[in-house]
Amino acid sequence: MSDLLLLTSAAEPAGEILPSLGLLLHTVRVAAAEASSLADSPSSDAVLVDARRDLAQAKVLCHLLRTASLEGPLLVIVTEGGLAAVTAEWGADDVILHTAGPAEVEARLRLSIGRQANLTPATPDEIRSGDLAIDEATYTARLRGRALDLTFKEFELLKFLAQHPGRVFTRAHLLQEVWGYDYFGGTRTVDVHVRRLRAKLGVEHEALIGTVRNVGYRFVPAKGEDGRAAHSARRPGDNVAAEADGQEDTGGQEDTGGQEDTGGQKEASAASAER
Repeated sequence: MSDLLLLTSAAEPAGEILPSLGLLLHTVRVAAAEASSLADSPSSDAVLVDARRDLAQAKVLCHLLRTASLEGPLLVIVTEGGLAAVTAEWGADDVILHTAGPAEVEARLRLSIGRQANLTPATPDEIRSGDLAIDEATYTARLRGRALDLTFKEFELLKFLAQHPGRVFTRAHLLQEVWGYDYFGGTRTVDVHVRRLRAKLGVEHEALIGTVRNVGYRFVPAKGEDGRAAHSARRPGDNVAAEADGQEDTGGQEDTGGQEDTGGQKEASAASAER
């Protein structure tokens, strides 16, 4: 699900301008067809310009948006007759017929947003993997440009795993690297933070953190990548294989004599880790 900004001069809801939007799960904000609407609205994954009636005005608006602070893809909604007027000079990433079906609209949005995410260059302090961007300088992580609400330790855990894509780390190793030598909590703390991270990444991206049975966790690069993060600062000994710690993540149980960790125990251990 994406956040969309629809710019139009028509006094119509989004479902009448592009009816398929009413059948999709995206969040759509409608604003006036002015460049200033971009600054007045929260950040969005894509901007749609209504060009069904006034092609000249829509072309000027697209130019203004490109010279402004537009970072996401720009799509133009046109009638079939208006297709002939749209050229590369508009600066649009794609066009959508106002009669296009939900599947076509969804595909065009998905491709445009995906291309934009892959084209955005990584800064020296940024780790990128598909839709995920981790900024070490500002301690922020973003998915498709949207900031994730992470605690400090959740961010540190995600960053450490992403810095070593594909490598398996035991819970004890992660505890040492992220929480430090002076932390005396149990390895269950790692499991709790991994579960929280996966919940915040969402169903579509939770697989970025993979579980290796009887060993620990690893970062799984986005499909199509060569297994390396954009920024891969490594330390001496990083190529040493992770040693198995005999623990197994079974989604709620750990190898602790058959006892199950209750919700209260997990939250208590996680709370003690947030320092």
